[in-house]
Amino acid sequence: MPELPELEAHAARLRAGWVGAVLTRFHPLSFTVMKTVDPDPNLATGRPLTDVGRRGKYLICDFDGIAFVVHLMQGGRLRTTPPAKGPKAPRGAQARWSFDGSDDWLLTEAGKERRVGVWVFDRRQGPSSAEAELFADLGPDAETLTAARLGERLRSRSGRLHNVLRDQRVIAGIGRRLANDLCHEAKLSPFVSTGRLTDDQVLAVHGALSHLVERDLAFETTQEELVNTAKRPTNVHRRMGDPCPNCGEAIREVTYASHVVNYCPTCQTGGRLLADNTTSKFLK
Repeated sequence: MPELPELEAHAARLRAGWVGAVLTRFHPLSFTVMKTVDPDPNLATGRPLTDVGRRGKYLICDFDGIAFVVHLMQGGRLRTTPPAKGPKAPRGAQARWSFDGSDDWLLTEAGKERRVGVWVFDRRQGPSSAEAELFADLGPDAETLTAARLGERLRSRSGRLHNVLRDQRVIAGIGRRLANDLCHEAKLSPFVSTGRLTDDQVLAVHGALSHLVERDLAFETTQEELVNTAKRPTNVHRRMGDPCPNCGEAIREVTYASHVVNYCPTCQTGGRLLADNTTSKFLK
């Protein structure tokens, strides 16, 4: 799933290429993609794109007061493509935005789960209460937090550091790859309890977050579109068996049904190997 740096850079690409372009048509191509029924998305037709922003892992595309909020989930991509030349939609297509004199935006999703979503909100009379409700349980964006505020957020929900970092209700924008690299860069076990974090450990997490966001944004701004996770820079994520970039120790992993936790035993756990998700006691 695209995370904070990827979506921030993608929003900038869309702003640079399309702000001012007039929407000529919005076409939902899947009956599952629309998550709202009011207002009518056709209200955006004939309006110029005025901004593309981000909140957590959501893209927000504002057409002069009519806002489309897009969540890509795991397999979604919002790509630019030449205008459609026929009624047949590409494989995996979920929605299409067409513009006057510019390339289209095409929302696609790999696989069969159909989890990507598009919400439409009317901001013309001020902030939308429906939009506020969508984001009500979303924590503050990770890159906006001071070290003190980050500590408050992490300690507000007791759990393993890796899990809490990915909890969008606590901190918005961090996913599996960033969580793995954050723990590694901060030299902390991914299983350390957030309730036991010292001030120095919080400072380490905050410093790692700032550095990794900077690193990833520098990479993402060189790309023309959202790329696969395998192409993005990483310290330990999905690098089982590779040497740690800091010490050379083989990177290890703990496998779950939905994700993998990667770590370096030497840098993060004092040489100890983490057990599975129910039996590990190595929390420091």
